[in-house]
Amino acid sequence: MNRTNPMLLIDFYKAVHAEMLPKGITKSVSYFTPRMSRVKRWDNVVMFGLQGFIKTYLIDYFNKEFFEKPFEEVIGGYQRIMDATLGAKAYKIEKIEKLHKLGYLPIEIIALPEGVRVPMRVPMFGITNTHPDFAWLPQSLESLISAESWHPMIAATVGYTYRQIVNRYYDMTCDDTVERARALGAFDFRGEECTDSAVKAGAGWCLSFLNTATVPTIPYLEEMYACDCTKEPVAFGSPSTEHSVMCSNYAVDGDEITLLRRLLTEIYPDTSFSVVLDSYDYWNIIDNVLPELREEIMAHNGCMLMRGDSGDCVEVVTKTVFKLWETFGGTVNSKGYKVLDPHVKAIYGDSITIQRCEEIYEILTKNGFACSNVALGVGSFSMQCIEEEGILKPFTRDTFSSCIKATYCEINDNPYPIFKNPKDGGFKKSQKGCCVVTKDEEGNYTYQDEFTWKEACENTKNELVSIFKDGVLVKEQSLKEIRERLHEGGF
Repeated sequence: MNRTNPMLLIDFYKAVHAEMLPKGITKSVSYFTPRMSRVKRWDNVVMFGLQGFIKTYLIDYFNKEFFEKPFEEVIGGYQRIMDATLGAKAYKIEKIEKLHKLGYLPIEIIALPEGVRVPMRVPMFGITNTHPDFAWLPQSLESLISAESWHPMIAATVGYTYRQIVNRYYDMTCDDTVERARALGAFDFRGEECTDSAVKAGAGWCLSFLNTATVPTIPYLEEMYACDCTKEPVAFGSPSTEHSVMCSNYAVDGDEITLLRRLLTEIYPDTSFSVVLDSYDYWNIIDNVLPELREEIMAHNGCMLMRGDSGDCVEVVTKTVFKLWETFGGTVNSKGYKVLDPHVKAIYGDSITIQRCEEIYEILTKNGFACSNVALGVGSFSMQCIEEEGILKPFTRDTFSSCIKATYCEINDNPYPIFKNPKDGGFKKSQKGCCVVTKDEEGNYTYQDEFTWKEACENTKNELVSIFKDGVLVKEQSLKEIRERLHEGGF
């Protein structure tokens, strides 16, 4: 992470708004809200990532890079950038000096619990100042909060969507003892925008699944969401070959059976593993090589997962299941669906979109096979894009039109609801005043606005509760409880 003065983590115009606000303003309140969905499949977004953001930036980053650094270094560094770029006469430095001398971040954040699904137009969290001299600060943090918030929420929503597909087809075709949280895995690290994005997307994914290839997601979840991978299931990886392994062995041996036999008998005699088989001729391996290895495969104390990596993924993975059944057989489960011998399985770790996942499961179901016969991998495409009606829709902040807007202020001890309502703005209309979020009779979130800050805080039904205040996380949530909340106890 680039160790920039956190007061410079802004859009330029945030540096001058303090002087533009009404004189006598002592409080401002803003809300983060998904205003509309551009994805037909989604009318809710999973609340996730705020606690990680608070710990990373509002606590650790602000303390180390602002409050704990010498006054002259912080102020001098801020002035150097602003004087050279915005102009010395365009902004006032006094507010930054005052904040550093205060010694803590005078901010309070109220929020819905992480792991809940929030409908469009319902505020997910609010931010306000706790010291009357810093009414400018909540909106000054807007750019940073927004940039760090939208993608983890979308990743969590993506994971939840895949999990609902798994639940639907596993209910139909699998015994209840089959673990659903390991049906799919995330293989998106190398295709994310950056490492930081990969880690946080992986964290969102892990609200619904245990399998991920992104190792740094695990220490991130441990630090940010009160879990320990040595004591509880946080996330898992699995041994697997890659093309460099397959091709280098082929270069030596002139075949692929030698390595496969070594994997089964020498390297992983007691461990399940997957092996990529399409470096040269995938169906030759499935049709001719695997039957030659039948004795070693059946004696193997684990499962060998056959992985294709090219061609039509739907055809490859389903056809592989059918051929493995012909070669290795299996059993029929309590729901009447075929389950491969536990020594073999099909896996596909690329190109598995939401639609292809559904298509694969549908083909297996129609042919009498349990959907647990395949393991599927979700790549970076699904963390950054969705296809609907033949149209690719990339994920951005505008996927849910997520925004932070000021809706309330207090000036000279008087409350003022503030709002925007563009004549032609449509979804851009904001809330007015402070908000109270409650649940309706069906358990869905709804809200009312036009309250004062005091009224909203004193409303005992308000689901927006304080989680951060004056530099301290006052309500911590664990990965376990977030998973249980999202999946209603059925993770």
